[in-house]
This record gives sequence, structure tokens and C-alpha cells, in this order.
Amino acid sequence: MVFDIERVREIAAQVGASSGVEVVEVDMRGSGGSRMLRVFIDKPGGVTHEDCANVSRELSTVLDVEDAVPGGPYVLEVSSPGLDRKLSKAADFERFIGSRIKLTTRTPVNGNRHFEGRLQSFHEGRLTLELGTPGKKPKPGGVPAKLEIELSNLEKANVVPEI
Repeated sequence: MVFDIERVREIAAQVGASSGVEVVEVDMRGSGGSRMLRVFIDKPGGVTHEDCANVSRELSTVLDVEDAVPGGPYVLEVSSPGLDRKLSKAADFERFIGSRIKLTTRTPVNGNRHFEGRLQSFHEGRLTLELGTPGKKPKPGGVPAKLEIELSNLEKANVVPEI
């Protein structure tokens, strides 16, 4: 049997839904005897240690019964995505409108691939990012104060913690 990450994602999503949490990301790292299956969960207000423990216990049981992770031993880690959580799906961007984000594009936009600013909106696969200091105009010839970027052009995006 071959390891199928999509099957593991589906199982994790079902277990998460039954536990009242959203599975944000599933990732398998390593090979042979040192594999780690990482599952990141979230819910409004944040996840607790108890949420992680419950999902870990239930998910571990289902994965073993379904033999969804063939190929020997692995470590299952269930945790929150953290304050600097990764953004990848449209729903992530909709949820974090108003938050500061840092992103890298696949192809340059206005001669740059790296941006940080406040996520103003997300609509029809396009996000609008307010760059720099609010109320301060960019330098002549510089990047505009607001920038639209296609979701399909994103290589990586994360929330920037504001503490």
C-alpha cells in the first residue's frame, strides 16, 4: 500500500469536524524510521491543549484502523498553526481580512516578490494588501499604497503576529 496524503487529509478533516475544529494543514516529513505526520488544527478563539490531545487520540486510532499511514512507524503531532500561521486557501484570506500578512509571489509584482502589509480585502481570487504605514504616501516611483495580487501568484503567505 502506498502512502496517500490526500486520504490522510480527508480522514483528519472528518475527525477534526467531529471534534469541532478545522484541520488547517497536514504534512508528512522524513522517511524510514523517522517520519512525522504533522496536523495543524484551529477554531475561532484558538485551540487548547485539550483540543490537540483529543484530535490526536481520535485521529491516531482512525489512521491505524484504516491503515492510512503504511510504511512503518511514524510520530503524529497535532498542534495549532501558531500566531504566524500559513495562509493558502481562499477561506484563510477571507478569515484574516484586517490582519497584517507577509507574502512572497511566484512572479514579481511592480518589480518585487516580497510584501508585508494589512490584508484589506479578498474577492474572486484577488487579495488587496495595504502596504507601508497607513496614511503615508509611497515615494515617487515606489510601490503603490495598495496592491492587488492574484491568489494564483502566491508562493507563500503568513499572518504577521501583532502583539
